[in-house]
Amino acid sequence: MQTLLDINHRNRSNPDALASMPSVCSAHPQVLLAALLLAKETHRPLLVEATSNQVNQFGGYTGMQAADFIAYVYGICESHGVERTLVLFGGDHLGPQAWRDQDAHAAMGHASALVASYVKAGFSKIHLDCSEGCAGEPGQVGDTVSAERAAQLAQVCEEASSETSSLSYVVGTEVPPPGGARAEDGSMLVVPTSADSARKTIAAHAQAFAQRGLQSAWTRVAALVVQPGLEFAPDHVHHFDLASPDWLSQVLVPYPQLAFEAHSTDYQKPAVFAELARRHFTVLKVGPALTFAYRQAVYALDALAHWLAPNSTRARVPQVMEQLMLAEPRHWHKHYSGDAHAVYLLRHFSYADRVRYYWGQPAASRAVEQLMQLLASMPAPLGPLMEQHFASDVLESSQALQAQGFAWAQALVLAQVQAALRPYLVAKPVA
Repeated sequence: MQTLLDINHRNRSNPDALASMPSVCSAHPQVLLAALLLAKETHRPLLVEATSNQVNQFGGYTGMQAADFIAYVYGICESHGVERTLVLFGGDHLGPQAWRDQDAHAAMGHASALVASYVKAGFSKIHLDCSEGCAGEPGQVGDTVSAERAAQLAQVCEEASSETSSLSYVVGTEVPPPGGARAEDGSMLVVPTSADSARKTIAAHAQAFAQRGLQSAWTRVAALVVQPGLEFAPDHVHHFDLASPDWLSQVLVPYPQLAFEAHSTDYQKPAVFAELARRHFTVLKVGPALTFAYRQAVYALDALAHWLAPNSTRARVPQVMEQLMLAEPRHWHKHYSGDAHAVYLLRHFSYADRVRYYWGQPAASRAVEQLMQLLASMPAPLGPLMEQHFASDVLESSQALQAQGFAWAQALVLAQVQAALRPYLVAKPVA
């Protein structure tokens, strides 16, 4: 599969055929299956990313290390006839962020072991995220410190790799925190990255790489993370202004290998993705919007099952998830604010979708499995009942998935996730 550098060079040589690539940032098996099936259907390559919080040398919240994650994704591919060559693996927010409550020395030690494990496992797209401060430091450390730490980690990657030509690095200092905005960050104010700021960030990283003798590695820096002017908060989406001036593309002119990466593109309108591709955003990240769609489908099926089998003694999925989130609030409490009822609703229906951290727990898995088993014992319900819970395009797509052998309930889940991902494919495909 082509590397990000290959795509960037192609885009520069043919500006009328700009290509972008969706980056699926999720470890949920049904989300990954839906995305991989869509890649198979469209013959479009897919970038699958694991974050430092999800997957690290200590297991992360998924319990997986880097090599485990690749084996996990390939296992889904093999079970459903998806060619491995369609998948490129990326590591997202690789840096001290997961240990930012520790001092910089300790956090960077963990980060070094983290990036080495990703590279040795076979991840080829490496996001070096050193933008946030560690214990005793400001929340954002700025270009100089961030660039020096990114170069330090790049050196670790170079030394850990048996084939450095396969690596593509992503850098930047204006990086949204993994998992979305936090309540502690205050009200959402989306300020697009200025051209001057982007130039300074690139220059700082180029200098930091050069000071470590990493000129060769610098040629493999494929993208700069910038804020294009879009974001989502727990209860609000800041939509990209299609009429906004493109001040950033000019920044890339002296750097033929570079493009941009856009974080937090979740929930944007379909026209946005093609426009971002035109503005040289090669990588378009999406994660919470996909698990949000998964939750939508499962909750809809749960409600539908209550109509079909009102006397069932199974545990209702929303109630199970509520119990799990209350028992272990660390995944959501910093992200939501308001009175008790408002926070209750946000726990389940927020754009930040913090409920995604709980689907892997045994009680949640059992509740979903019991729901799917109940529905599997029944024929698909009447169309009007289905239309009460699912949009017409999702119902139509689910028919194609059923024709591939998926049970009607699982087909609806997969189709709901694919409906959230399809708009990312409007930009021209990578040949």
